Amino acid sequence: MKVQELVERTGISQTGRIIAWIKDGLREMNMYYETHITNENLNIVKDQRNYAIPNEMVKVLDIRVKNHLNSNDEYRSIPRLLYPPRIKDND
Repeated sequence: MKVQELVERTGISQTGRIIAWIKDGLREMNMYYETHITNENLNIVKDQRNYAIPNEMVKVLDIRVKNHLNSNDEYRSIPRLLYPPRIKDND
């Protein structure tokens, strides 16, 4: 379907608004259905809490850490916090 067909079907003459809606819809579909998945590896730096994440990232699926709750050099997922942390952080 072309933009002209959407203009005719919806009765809206503002093509800029329709194109924005199309882009929003494509972005929302990408959030629900992982079509472009990439892996990003970051090294942990001592005494650094915040890290830069890519601008094109839409959603974090999993974060894994080596030797988390084990000593076998395995990568395990970090559980997500459901509530704010009880201990205050200086950062």
